[in-house]
Amino acid sequence: MPQPALPPVSTGAAEAARYSYQNKEAEYKNQLDALKAAAASANEEARQAAAAAAAGSGRGSADGSGTDGGLRDRLEAAVQAMQAGLVERDTEVRLLLLAALAGEHILYIGPPGTAKSELGRRLSRLCCGTYFERLLTRFSVPEELFGPLSMRALEEDKYVRQTRGYLPDATVAFVDEIFKANSAILNTLLTLLNERLFDNGATRVHVPLLCLVGASNELPESEELDALYDRFLLRRQVAQVSQAGLLDMLANGGGRKQAIALRSPGAPQDSEDESDDSRPFLTDDDFANTRARALEAVEVPASVLQLIADLRAYLQDKCEPPIYVSDRRLVKAVALMQVAAYTSGRSRVAEYDCLLLRHILWQRPDESERIYDWLLSNLASDDGMQQMQYLLSGMFGRACKSLGSPAGHGNLVEEVGDLRRALTDKLAGIYATLNEGFPAVLGNLWLGQDEAKAVASALLPKLEKTRKEVENLLFEVVTLEVLLHNDAEAVVIAELMPARWAAWLRNAPPEQLRPFNAPNPMPARGMWY
Repeated sequence: MPQPALPPVSTGAAEAARYSYQNKEAEYKNQLDALKAAAASANEEARQAAAAAAAGSGRGSADGSGTDGGLRDRLEAAVQAMQAGLVERDTEVRLLLLAALAGEHILYIGPPGTAKSELGRRLSRLCCGTYFERLLTRFSVPEELFGPLSMRALEEDKYVRQTRGYLPDATVAFVDEIFKANSAILNTLLTLLNERLFDNGATRVHVPLLCLVGASNELPESEELDALYDRFLLRRQVAQVSQAGLLDMLANGGGRKQAIALRSPGAPQDSEDESDDSRPFLTDDDFANTRARALEAVEVPASVLQLIADLRAYLQDKCEPPIYVSDRRLVKAVALMQVAAYTSGRSRVAEYDCLLLRHILWQRPDESERIYDWLLSNLASDDGMQQMQYLLSGMFGRACKSLGSPAGHGNLVEEVGDLRRALTDKLAGIYATLNEGFPAVLGNLWLGQDEAKAVASALLPKLEKTRKEVENLLFEVVTLEVLLHNDAEAVVIAELMPARWAAWLRNAPPEQLRPFNAPNPMPARGMWY
């Protein structure tokens, strides 16, 4: 059957249609170029604002200048004084001083001759307190730690010890081979360590113990020692000096400095031996009240608490064998991090303070590296970015649903602006960290210098990746903001944000989609909205 002939189209009408199409195409391209330029300009403005905020932030309170009359400066001087003449004992010194400020005890595990007892002596000299030192054996008796019985009191039917010069009278104590403690010593020692109380006959007295430094060549073997092991919040494996460090120690007057180190803790200091002024670095008030002030002044964010909870779940549920972490240890760990933040001049515990947990939560030394690796992995992850991606996807969907109806945007423009400001602040923080070389890590008073450098090196590539993700997301957000302000059409939105548009088309209910009939220079794309 022959097809009916189409009516002829005049040459003038075809030329007019072509001319109209070309005008609309040019208008569309001009609009597209203008919106691209506006989005690029807005993105550049946001990035410049982030860079300016990063430059103006400086190190913030990381230098500790705003804390309690320069406490951080005095602590740094104290650390340097305690490290004098020692090689590769930076982390051990810092953990010991932190333990003393927090009113906790520290355990060093390592072979003989690695300066474990010397660290205890140096802390005693720093706080100008009474020092007690003892080596335990399996045959040690309570009198060696707590003092002999008073003969005069026995005549009066009183069971009282002469504690002067013994552990109940000490400010700082060093007990070597502490896991050799037998049951006759153990119960009294546990009460003294945890409650700072000593039962002397019928009287319970408070002891002035600031910190007990325990040392052992081996881990506890019997279950009856588990409670004693748990009393040491901080644990550190002390290794021999490395080959490079050994050469440095021997080449810099190691023999003379060792002779100085072996003097009696109470002996007067020779000005020729150590250059130090007579003014103490830290006062009795610093040691007595820093913990209480930190607990009152320092906030622990929910993100830090969640990180700690996730770490314990990982250690107890996913490690084989499971690593048990007591409730008491977790509570004390949070308090220790508050002290670390306070002495660093901060009013909030930072997530990077959780790096101290590698010295707190392990039961066996090899577990420390597993904790460290887990912390690095989770400190580098950024759950906030995923949330912001979800927020932008939701806002983009709402924008698509309200196409052609500016009134339908509602509060959407304001919400997109809030998201842009949040991303700008986040980017400013990343810029500041990159510009200053991880001040939260390298400027952390309680991380050893080598440890801090290793952490910063491990986190830097991951932070660079996060920076790129934030910059890309920020560009999408400012683009959407520009499109909303200009009430852009669907074809323009699809051109400027193709990935978001395609994702929305895949996920949108069919009833929300309809063919787009506006002029389109590329009709083959089959535009729908």
